[in-house]
Amino acid sequence: MTSKRVFSGVQPTGNLHLGNYLGAIRNFVGLQRDFECIYCVVDLHAVTVWQEPAKLAAQTREVAAAFIAAGIDGEKHIIFNQSQVSAHAELAWLFNCVARVGWLNRMTQFKEKAGSHRENASVGLYVYPNLMAADILAYKATHVPVGEDQKQHLELARDIALKFNHDYGAEFFPVVEPLIFGEATRVMSLRDGTKKMSKSDPSDYSRINVTDGPDEVALKIRRAKTDPEPLPGPDAMVADGKVDPAREAARPEAFNLVHIYAALTDRTVGAVLAEFEGQPFSAFKERLTEVAVGVLGPMGNEMQRLMADPGHVDAVLRKGAERAREIASPVLRATQDVMGFLRP
Repeated sequence: MTSKRVFSGVQPTGNLHLGNYLGAIRNFVGLQRDFECIYCVVDLHAVTVWQEPAKLAAQTREVAAAFIAAGIDGEKHIIFNQSQVSAHAELAWLFNCVARVGWLNRMTQFKEKAGSHRENASVGLYVYPNLMAADILAYKATHVPVGEDQKQHLELARDIALKFNHDYGAEFFPVVEPLIFGEATRVMSLRDGTKKMSKSDPSDYSRINVTDGPDEVALKIRRAKTDPEPLPGPDAMVADGKVDPAREAARPEAFNLVHIYAALTDRTVGAVLAEFEGQPFSAFKERLTEVAVGVLGPMGNEMQRLMADPGHVDAVLRKGAERAREIASPVLRATQDVMGFLRP
């Protein structure tokens, strides 16, 4: 067994789109080469806010299908949904007793999600970071891919591991390391470059869904909003390798498509601008369409096939959960032994 183990999870929010793929799922696929990977649909995290039961089940399958369709190997690695492995919830309770209230009070994501209705937020939403720590440490994961919004939660997981080890005088839990993939591609709406691509936008042409097949991907790229000017050149970049904010604000739709092209081709924005400088958007969109259809079209077709075969997806999740329990259950039992719980 490899000494390097990755754990990560995705909430079953439904209507996964290009932003979800570029921001997380694509990176998960690449990690398979160098790590033992455990990928979880975090349905227990999802119910920290109200979920329609039928939708929760369907959306859990959709995320699992996206993992498979994107290229995650469910035979070599583990794909499962969190609620099938009780060690997550049991270890989270133990971590509720290790973490400090002051630590949780500093979590900015709770403040953002609860907003002015803090007193009416679920207790689960408040202690969400402790469950996230349990997700990771139940497998003694060594690495976790994180975006900007989860860095604080990962720091808390590290604090919990360190405090547990200190309190019980044992080097028991690893201090997990973050995997940071550089600046995440911020994918904006195809109809309005000032808004993030979102599943809640009423226009389906505002986003590329992971369930879109080649024809739908091509149509949406061709209909994406642009402006009448030719593509800018590398002079739009500033010293730190980013686009000049003023230039981007003046042409949000243009730069959105450039960012998408750069992400799909694993190139820098500067390199893309150097190649297409001065060209009309009609030519650039044709090339972007070819790339997007080549990358996303097969995934969309496979997603459609998998969503039509829920029994297969459920079998992958069930088998993954069995393998996950084989890893997590001994860790939970050993944690209970360290803490002094009497077990027959």
